[in-house]
This record gives sequence, C-alpha cells and structure tokens, in this order.
Amino acid sequence: MSSNGAREKALQYLREVPRLTQYNIKGLPKVPGVVHRPHKKRGRGQKGFNHGWGNGAKQKLYFGPLGYESGATPIQTKTSFERSYNYGLRFQRQFPPISLNQLQLMVDTGRLDPSQPIDMASLCGTKVVSIEPEKNHFGFNLISDGMDNFKAKLNLEVQWADEQSIAAVERNGGKITTAYYDLNSVIALANPLKFFLTGVPIPRRLAPPANLMEYYITAANRGYLADPQELAQHRLSLAQKYGYTLAENEVEESKDPRQIFYGLHPGWIVNLADKLIYKPCEEQLQDVYTS
Repeated sequence: MSSNGAREKALQYLREVPRLTQYNIKGLPKVPGVVHRPHKKRGRGQKGFNHGWGNGAKQKLYFGPLGYESGATPIQTKTSFERSYNYGLRFQRQFPPISLNQLQLMVDTGRLDPSQPIDMASLCGTKVVSIEPEKNHFGFNLISDGMDNFKAKLNLEVQWADEQSIAAVERNGGKITTAYYDLNSVIALANPLKFFLTGVPIPRRLAPPANLMEYYITAANRGYLADPQELAQHRLSLAQKYGYTLAENEVEESKDPRQIFYGLHPGWIVNLADKLIYKPCEEQLQDVYTS
C-alpha cells in the first residue's frame, strides 16, 4: 500500500515495525520556519514547578525541611505510628541486656543483697536498670561483659543468658536460672509497689510459648523447666570445660513454675496500707491459681 501523504507513511511505518507504537515515539523534529510555543509555566503552589518554595534565588538556595515531599503529604504522616524496639520488630519479645559488670557494681554499692535471691523485681528495684512492658520487654539478657572481674556469689534469675555468663556465676559458687514470664507477670515484676497498690490478686505465671519452650526446658541454658539431674550434669561439665571447681550444692530458694514473687503465691492479695496478705480459701480458687 503506497501513499504520498506524510501521515499515511508514518502509519504504514508503524505497521511494519512491531516494536514501535504510538505510545513510545517522540514528536516530530523541528521544521525550519515553524514556530514552536514554549511550555506554559504553572503558577506557584503545590502544583507549580517551584512547589511553593519561591522563585529565582530563593528557590535555588532554600531547601525544604527533612522529609518534605514537594508539597505532598509526607510519608511520616501517611503511615500510622508503630511502637517498636530494635529496628521496628514490633511483635518480637525483647530482652534488654544487663552485664556482669553492672551486677558487680550493684553489689559493691549496696543496691543488691547477695544473701537474698535476685530476680527481675530486685533488679528493677535498684533503679539502675528497668523493664518497659510497653516496648515488649520480657526480662533481662545476661551478657558476659566484665566476667573476669565478677566475684559475687548470687542466686540469680534472669530470662536469657549465654554460656560464659552462666560459667561466671557458677564459678563463684552461685546459682543462675533462666525463667520465662508472660506480659502480666512482667508488669507486676517491673514495678511491684505499683502493682500491689491496685489491689489485684497476684496472677499465676503462664507457660512459655511454643517458640521458647525448647530454650527453657534445656539444662544447658539453666532453664527453670529442665530436669534437675540434667542440670547437675551440665553444671559439672561446664566447670570442667572452663577449669574451675564446682562448689557443693547448697539449698537455694527457688520459685514454683506458676510463682511470680519469692514468698508470695498466685491468688494472694497484698494490702500495703494495713500490712496484710489475703489468701483464697475456696478450693475452686486454689485449684485455678495452682493449676
């Protein structure tokens, strides 16, 4: 098919070249003698080329604030606020670190009593470290910083610990236990005074979730649900590995898997004003809190 018109030739060329379409070709080149009108500049504002940031020198020298999206809604206001801790992990349980160096300093300054069991409530009571349940904090992670200078003998309960930290505590004749607490238990332990003032019965501690159950039943991690015989074997093997003499087993105070506070059982109500403790007498309530 032949044609003398330029438009018909262009259409015929499009039919013969399959990769060219009317959507990916540019305009015709400039023809001498034809006046091309320049693109009309829009007015200032959100739809203008300057986006409301002035003209001339002001437009070139002034930069918008951090996060400015050229007149559009900033991305910070488009997305809802997300509570996070550690790179935006919103629903993952967090265990803030506490070092052996910090523990030794607390003992040396009298903030911790080595003769008494130390748990999350004792550590938070020092006001040196704290737990924030609103940030998904579920307890402390004991790290080995300062293990060479750690000399205290403690009956310690934390929520996470590595092998070197466990060896440092047991080398001095102490005892360490890793125990899990659910969110309600963490709220009670983070601030016991505030919890007792509410007049709410002490809740029972729930079992670990499925993804943490293996950790707390493993004797190598000193889990509170591990077999006592396996615990003794792992204590001895760890002492042989790091070359220290294991102290004789002493009767150390420990908690029941459903217990939160030392000396206080689930279901009890602590009255700080009258200095009284109310205990449930009905068998049905006792079964609920002990089951």
